[in-house]
Amino acid sequence: MVRDLTFSVDEYRRRLLLVQALMAARRLDCVILDEPEMMAWLSGYTVSENLWRTCVVPASGEPFLLVRKLDIPPARQRSWMEDIVGFGDWDDPLVALVDALRERSITHKHIGADFQSNSFTVQRHNRLRELLPGSDIRDLERSAWSLRGRKSAEEIAHMKRAGSLLDSALQATVREIGRGKSQRDVAGAAASAYYKLGFDDGFVGPLNVGSGWDSLHGFLEERPLADGDIVHIELLPRLRFYTVRIMRSVIVGRATDEQRAAAETLISLQDQQIAALRPGAAAADVDRIVREGVVAAGLRDSYDNITGYTLGVTPLVSQHTSDLHRCFTPHSDWVIEEGMVFHMYTSAAGLAMSDSVVVTRSGGERLSKTPRQIFETDAT
Repeated sequence: MVRDLTFSVDEYRRRLLLVQALMAARRLDCVILDEPEMMAWLSGYTVSENLWRTCVVPASGEPFLLVRKLDIPPARQRSWMEDIVGFGDWDDPLVALVDALRERSITHKHIGADFQSNSFTVQRHNRLRELLPGSDIRDLERSAWSLRGRKSAEEIAHMKRAGSLLDSALQATVREIGRGKSQRDVAGAAASAYYKLGFDDGFVGPLNVGSGWDSLHGFLEERPLADGDIVHIELLPRLRFYTVRIMRSVIVGRATDEQRAAAETLISLQDQQIAALRPGAAAADVDRIVREGVVAAGLRDSYDNITGYTLGVTPLVSQHTSDLHRCFTPHSDWVIEEGMVFHMYTSAAGLAMSDSVVVTRSGGERLSKTPRQIFETDAT
């Protein structure tokens, strides 16, 4: 089978060394990485949890994947890892894991696992302790997620390509909006564009008609679009597990003077925020620009949601649709680093604006190039 890797083997080995350095710092013999995000980032492959699956990394040497035998062929196609262990659908995957550790003489006195993983359940934790009574299973405490924060040159190039495709997907979506059209027509245009452009799947993202900042996560309505409707578009496509995102608002008909003024204020504040995304900046200070600015402008009475969050690997099979490991709040006590990528978003008065942004030495750089404006179906 010809392999179809997303990144170079050198890139994946760079990630492996990061994991093994973390293990050395925590004095771990091996780690179990069973979350889709971590599996995809390290191995290049992940799959839904119909049956348990994982990636195992020893303190030194080669890692291995543990998957259903049914999933071995696609794993070999997308993963750089040579060692892929398969188990039958009626086998106990934890027994297969223990057997694989012993067959490879991998020391497992101190095992790391992320106790916040939705896959590493209490039952699985207890079962593994039964199978390995002499082992100490320790919580990684989300430390492995921090390894994904700064993107490599290959990752940034990949996400920039995704951003370019995202621009095309948004154009196709905006063109579909008009009087008498349904929200499902619009969502269908977005999903079709995803597939045609080469994204992983047709999961569109939130698309609805809203009137307030808290209508971003609404539902598709069945009624036809009418004059004055504000169509909220948030596109969340994935390219080889990596997501880029954008929000824009489309007015059916023409925008009011109040809407244009509100949009100008939101865009100006967020432009300042994006420019402030410089290495060494405090995340809470960056957050404050939009959070306090929107309230001071009278567009919202309070600002009760985050103003941005981490972008990167977010497979469809994850329970997480967004990576909130690093997000912008008044209490964010972390520092901006070059190479981080964020989805920066803001909303008020039924309008929303967002872009995917990579941190450079001189500030934030947008991955997509769609004009930062509200769209109108009757614009001249």
